[in-house]
Amino acid sequence: MKTNQQSIGSVLIILAVLLLHARLDAQTPFYQGKTIRIYVGNLPGDTHDIFARAYSRHMGKHIPGFPNIVVQNMPGAGGMIAANHVYNVAKPDGLTLGSPSPALYYAQLIGSSQVKFNWPKFNFIGSPERNGHLLFMRADSPYKTLDDVRKAKEPPKCAATGVGTSGHDVPKLLDEMIGLKFNLITGYPGGAEMDLAIERGEAICRAITIAAFFAREPFVTWYKTGVVKVLLQTSRQRNPRIPDVPTLFELMEQHKTPEIKRRQVLTYLGVGGFGAWPILATPGIPPERVAILRDGFAKTMKDADFLGEAKKAGWEIRPTDGATLQALAKEVIDQPPEVIEWLKKLLAK
Repeated sequence: MKTNQQSIGSVLIILAVLLLHARLDAQTPFYQGKTIRIYVGNLPGDTHDIFARAYSRHMGKHIPGFPNIVVQNMPGAGGMIAANHVYNVAKPDGLTLGSPSPALYYAQLIGSSQVKFNWPKFNFIGSPERNGHLLFMRADSPYKTLDDVRKAKEPPKCAATGVGTSGHDVPKLLDEMIGLKFNLITGYPGGAEMDLAIERGEAICRAITIAAFFAREPFVTWYKTGVVKVLLQTSRQRNPRIPDVPTLFELMEQHKTPEIKRRQVLTYLGVGGFGAWPILATPGIPPERVAILRDGFAKTMKDADFLGEAKKAGWEIRPTDGATLQALAKEVIDQPPEVIEWLKKLLAK
């Protein structure tokens, strides 16, 4: 009898010890002692890379457990390689984030064979800004105005990495909507190579987000010293930094662009809702970890040190939360066949 009681007592002690350990484990933040890795689909020094490194310096202190955050560059195919890696290779444990081009969802819509992801199934964490695009031109080129571009016998050469990036897609859109033709020079690995191409005269124009243009060199100096001139912006209202530059919407009104085309523009420019540098995570992450990452990102956008760094760099911080981006991701992929066919034509090389 005593032996049975001792056995039961031993079992109860073991169960109590296990329960205590379980409670202690539950109290230990998942991210404690862990490392979060941000995969950037661009080369070091590009704006995606610059922003990701800023997050890495500040976001960890807003996540329970204070994880280490590192940046790993995985350039190629306009950020497609990094996006595919985050979606397919990374474990769904909340330790892998990605900073791809938001325009990559176009490639999914048109059925590109490069796409190995389903855009709405990413877990969207947040974006630091919402903005439009601009087209800039070397000031010493013969194309001083948009009319010069329209009337040119030889279209100006614009630098781009590839389909699914603003450098490629925005000039295509301008051709489609207001008749501006460009000779797209694609295949550049990243922003630094395109900068050199423009300095050397291999290309004389480029489309880029307004935020990126005012966020890093050499654009800031080029603009201040008159090396380049901004000819057009795609925002609905003129950005206060370039108040004298016409918008695409103004030009569509001027050129009496048909209503159906205007609706297509609105569909295409919906990418601006993601901002230039959205942060997303692997599918299948436990919801509570997604919530932790979103909360950490949101707090980073209000962090005094981060905002001080942003102000010094000239960044315009107007964040969008992850839940809003998640809803937008579902919306932009849900398109009728006629819009998809239009996109295929627009984005065709």
